[in-house]
Amino acid sequence: MLFDSTLRKELSRSFGGTLTVILTIVLTMMLIRTLGQAALGRVSPQDVVLLLGYTGLGHVPTILCLSLFVAIVATLTRLYRDSEMAVWFASGVSLLRFLRPVLRFATPVLLMVVAMMLVTWPWANRQSSELRARYEQRSDLSRVAPGQFQISSNGQRVFFIDKQSPDATTGRNIFIVDQRPDRESVTSALAGRIEVPDEGSRQLVLRDGARTDLDLDGTTRTISRFDSYRIRIEERAITQAETQRPQARSTLDLLDDHEPRARGELAWRLGMSLAGINLAFLGVGLAQGSARTGSAWTLMSALLAFIVYFNLVTLSQSWVNGGRMSLGGALLLVHGGMAAITATLFWWRVRGRATRGR
Repeated sequence: MLFDSTLRKELSRSFGGTLTVILTIVLTMMLIRTLGQAALGRVSPQDVVLLLGYTGLGHVPTILCLSLFVAIVATLTRLYRDSEMAVWFASGVSLLRFLRPVLRFATPVLLMVVAMMLVTWPWANRQSSELRARYEQRSDLSRVAPGQFQISSNGQRVFFIDKQSPDATTGRNIFIVDQRPDRESVTSALAGRIEVPDEGSRQLVLRDGARTDLDLDGTTRTISRFDSYRIRIEERAITQAETQRPQARSTLDLLDDHEPRARGELAWRLGMSLAGINLAFLGVGLAQGSARTGSAWTLMSALLAFIVYFNLVTLSQSWVNGGRMSLGGALLLVHGGMAAITATLFWWRVRGRATRGR
């Protein structure tokens, strides 16, 4: 009882510290990348924090797996370095005996990883896709900013407004270039305002301006002046197909879909769930050290093993996406192979200690 409680307490402290450090680093990197996308106009500046939250939620399962793995390796390596493992081994405790308290501690974390990969991961991806799509497909008027040239969503219009009112519905000194396959139109107006005559329809009403139409062959030019001129602004709704990528679809939907891309996404979700279980066992087998050698090499080896394993999970997803391997075959090859390597490592460590004991 003392053995189990002491080990779980050590694991809790190590896991909490590791999770805090890794989460801080990952969120900082994501914040920098999201701010860069906002500066390039790919996401709305108002949605940076919300998008960061959705992106962070999607990466939490990977962070939990890494934190758990590092915590197990670091805790058991410290026990080796401080000769506490030698005391436990001399008391008749084998290496396999460490699996029970480690798994009791890791079970809630692993259940959280499974739940987040199967439920939270697609939900966060769906919300992120909707945010990006809504910003990319915003109306032409929403793109207009005072003192800046803005291009419409279809690339056919260029807007410029000199000054804008506080309520963002009226403006002054408006300039619009409309390019068509056969002609080009230039419209300028002293002032303009936004009207919504019908539900879901928006119009830009210009007054005191002029319009010039020029055929691209240069043969015909028409100049007209107007007191009032209306321009209908196209609004495009976000369709379900634009946001329902495989990453954003629910797990139940993917189970009913036998296309390679759907199977590949399942390979990723199930793969990360299985990876967390394998990493918990692998951490017990990899931990080693002494007072003279320290623990740096052990932690570096553990991080290298995690990187290789994570890349194999990603590679298995691409195999299934390309139709080169079935879902079951990819899971068996990657995770069954890692389970076999872990079992072999345990056998080698236990057999080696038994041999030295004789």
